[in-house]
Amino acid sequence: MRSVVLVIVFLLSFTRLPAWGFYAHKLINQQAIFSLPPELMVFFKPQASFLREKAVNPDRRRYAVKGEAEKHFIDLDVYGDNALQVLPRYWSDAVDLIGEDSLRKSGIAPWSTYRTFLQLVRAFERKEAENILRLAADLGHYLGDIHVPLHTTKNYNGQFTGQYGIHGFWESRLPELYAESYNFFVGKAEYVKDPQQAIWYTVGQSHAALDSVLGFEAVLNKRFAEDKKYSFEERGGINTRVYSRAYSEAYHQMLAGQVERQMRKTIKLIADFWYTAWILAGQPDLDGSTPNMPENEDEPGAPADPTLKIRDHETIFRNPPAHLSRSLSTYVCSAPAARTYFERRPRFLPIG
Repeated sequence: MRSVVLVIVFLLSFTRLPAWGFYAHKLINQQAIFSLPPELMVFFKPQASFLREKAVNPDRRRYAVKGEAEKHFIDLDVYGDNALQVLPRYWSDAVDLIGEDSLRKSGIAPWSTYRTFLQLVRAFERKEAENILRLAADLGHYLGDIHVPLHTTKNYNGQFTGQYGIHGFWESRLPELYAESYNFFVGKAEYVKDPQQAIWYTVGQSHAALDSVLGFEAVLNKRFAEDKKYSFEERGGINTRVYSRAYSEAYHQMLAGQVERQMRKTIKLIADFWYTAWILAGQPDLDGSTPNMPENEDEPGAPADPTLKIRDHETIFRNPPAHLSRSLSTYVCSAPAARTYFERRPRFLPIG
């Protein structure tokens, strides 16, 4: 009975919070435009606001469109230490080997990102200006997600290691505090000979950085008292608990430019993929075909149907879920039943 109560409390403790990580996605898409050659710059630059604002549409769709959430991550550790050698690069081969349901439960980011790229190629071929812009914005988001180390693990929010909240800390808090000092001049877009392999290589590189992301924060956590680790800042008229500036600065220094490097790599790869899609489509002349895209055209919000399950992470730190108990300023599972639930839970958690 106790285990059932713990699970219910766990589910009810998740609420949809403002996605502060939107800032980084928007900035990355915008910066990628400036690496494009003149033939594409003339098409993309007038729509810079649209590409920036729509960079977050895939995240909005996670709450409304079935099958969207799994496009944002892949839990490589589910497949063992040799995941990158075991997993087939082609979706049909992966389905034959593992099964579609199992694949989707652990994330399909590499395969779905490549599919979005192919859709962009087709949109270029047909000179479908509106589709080009929407798909370019989506592709930028997905390429951004596979550069985040925590999008490559089932421990995506530090819930297995007593580091609950680290996802938003790395992905949102640090860029918001330090991105203005980053150097985003990444050079000219280049043709990618094998886009599919480039995606998988990026996933592997991001996963290799996971030890630093988790390990450095674990070390830092032992050095800071809880009242020094967190502080309160006003957000939307509400005092919100966040990682303190002192703690953020210490973590940022320990990472030694990791967040900046990942953002730079993302900007470069987005520009490369936009350019490559255009090349593969035969370099169509898009001069004069840029539509007047509505900037206030948003994706649908959260659905009324609560059965739609989303893998969500809190992007600002408030109170941990009730299934976690505090011990020495860290949060650990309060019972074996809750820990077991973490392993067996649905991949995408209910909202609210």
